[in-house]
Amino acid sequence: MIKVAIVGGTGYTGVELLRLLALHPLAQVEIITSRSEEGMRVADMYPNLRENYPDLTFSVPDLETLTSCDVVFFATPHGVAHGLAGEILQAGTRVIDLSADFRLQDADEWAKWYGQAHGAPHLLGEAVYGLPEVNREAIKTARLVAVPGCYPTSVQLGLLPLIEAGVADTQTLIASCASGVSGAGRGAKVGSLFCESGENMMAYAVNGHRHLPEIKQGLSRAANTAVGLTFVPHLVPMIRGIHATLYATVVDRSIDLQALFEQRYQNERFVDVLPAGIFPQTRSVKGANMCRIAVQRPQNGDLVVVMSVIDNLVKGASGQAVQNLNIMFGLAEDSGLASAALIP
Repeated sequence: MIKVAIVGGTGYTGVELLRLLALHPLAQVEIITSRSEEGMRVADMYPNLRENYPDLTFSVPDLETLTSCDVVFFATPHGVAHGLAGEILQAGTRVIDLSADFRLQDADEWAKWYGQAHGAPHLLGEAVYGLPEVNREAIKTARLVAVPGCYPTSVQLGLLPLIEAGVADTQTLIASCASGVSGAGRGAKVGSLFCESGENMMAYAVNGHRHLPEIKQGLSRAANTAVGLTFVPHLVPMIRGIHATLYATVVDRSIDLQALFEQRYQNERFVDVLPAGIFPQTRSVKGANMCRIAVQRPQNGDLVVVMSVIDNLVKGASGQAVQNLNIMFGLAEDSGLASAALIP
């Protein structure tokens, strides 16, 4: 049994980790930390987990207890993993970080977007970007995995087949994405209030979202050149889900785009390319570690439209983290992740 610790277990990604790991046949949560909720039982904060964690309580992070586990998940705000990851790795415990701390390979670029100096630039060289559909082999032997962000997961999976095949104009890519309110986290914010977000849709961070450099980094690696991307995120009145509508110019109309996407993802357990003419819905991935994709060439023109949906808390965060855990420890990739989506 793999012994698991979770640092920062009171937010939505933390409780989603708990939910998914409760169903995992080969992993057991031994430690969960929260400075603000020290001593509180998980079951008291999250009654949906009463049967799964009747005795587990939140504790203050302690290096000795954390490193007694095989792996530590960080479900924390950015900047927290910087201070602990190095010592945990030195003790021989592996780290899976759900925050943005190790996603960008350039420490200066990270500092620019996150408003503080990077606290562990010496670890960036060994951090593996945890998008299994791209980096599966590197994840297998990784000590430190950076779980991709929610928007970057949906956008990259949607555009990668076109870019890897070299058929898209990489300088004019557009990503128009809509996210549920849980993407803003569990903290109290005016914009997340029901009266503010209900019956309302709005764009935000149009001039530059923190996920933009992460998306561009991944797509640029695939293209072997710097890409041009316009990324516009939107907030929509739902709890979970991301719908990414992606636009790319593909001049060659002889390419069978449906076959291209099906071939790229034919062996991927958690990417579903829908039949031609069927478009993905966010409810079809609710609670599931799945990305559903459709590709269309409207009026047989040069502009290709890709639609990609994920649950931002599962394939966009905690589910992908568990998927990485499975790969790192040589387990079946769908261990603990085989649940179907919830409809309605």
